[in-house]
Amino acid sequence: MKTIKLAVALSALLLSPLSSADSNTEALQLAVDHPSRTAANAERDKYRNPAATLAFFDVTPNSTVVEISPGGGWYTEILAPLLAAHGTLYAAHFPADSTSDYYKRSRAGFVEKLAANPVFSRVQLTEFAPTNSNTIAPAGSADVVLTFRNLHNWYNQGGEDALLNSFKQFYSALKPGGVLGVVEHRLPEDKMVGDWIKSGYFPEKLTVKLAQQAGFVLEAQSDINANPKDSADHPGGVWSLPPVLRLKEQDREKYLAIGESDRMTLKFRKPMAK
Repeated sequence: MKTIKLAVALSALLLSPLSSADSNTEALQLAVDHPSRTAANAERDKYRNPAATLAFFDVTPNSTVVEISPGGGWYTEILAPLLAAHGTLYAAHFPADSTSDYYKRSRAGFVEKLAANPVFSRVQLTEFAPTNSNTIAPAGSADVVLTFRNLHNWYNQGGEDALLNSFKQFYSALKPGGVLGVVEHRLPEDKMVGDWIKSGYFPEKLTVKLAQQAGFVLEAQSDINANPKDSADHPGGVWSLPPVLRLKEQDREKYLAIGESDRMTLKFRKPMAK
């Protein structure tokens, strides 16, 4: 019953006399508060700031959105109800023919999640891999492409070439004028020594350089997901912090007090066609 009421509320907002900005803000908050969200995921909102983050990336209930590598569906739980009535959501997960056991389990769990609740019934499952060319969405169809905390994984698979190939796939899927939203664990410039990639953090300047090489323009940067408590030099890398807490009981209270990682939040735009 709560799910139906919220769906009705989301639809009503789009027909209300509120300004577009006010309407979108309320719609985003309704999606964040949707009863289908798991409690453990909602607990992370204080670190991940989903309503403000999606607003910064120009996501509205009418958007066509591609979520890249959605994992267990943390953001899918918000995007699916937000876009259910008037938008479109493509979830570009691991390829079905992957030989990785982890990828297979992750995709299977996501598929099971989509089938378990009608709120996900309109999610369109596609595929993404940083070292291949996949159809994450029809070319030129998306208003927004989103990636959350994935760049370090793609870089591990193929270095700058893999990341550049990824950005080119996003560029192809976007409409002219469309937005690429990137959130990633931020590596401080003074930490770019040794085997920094194993830390799970990623350099902001390298992100911008490769996105620009793919054709994007950096439009804005935000501190929405910044965390000045995070020194980015933990013995277990970024996974020392919650929610993973890789070191288990070792310095547990210290890492809980820090919270989740310091993150860059970058908004790129695909230029309008000339």
